[in-house]
Amino acid sequence: MADRKQFQNVTPPDPELVRLLQAARNKPVSEEELHEQRISFAFGNAPQNSEFITKDSVRLASKKIKLL
Repeated sequence: MADRKQFQNVTPPDPELVRLLQAARNKPVSEEELHEQRISFAFGNAPQNSEFITKDSVRLASKKIKLL
């Protein structure tokens, strides 16, 4: 089978990045960190041209809206 161009000349991964990823793999995520990740995800998916949606407004809404 012919080699695909996208897989030719692939540079090796940065050793420092690999080391950091391996260290992070075993680090537990706290509830507060998980909550902030959810806020960041929701804010990142909000319309960019909305002047009413801020990270603080998403944070406030996340405290009012609870999942079962």
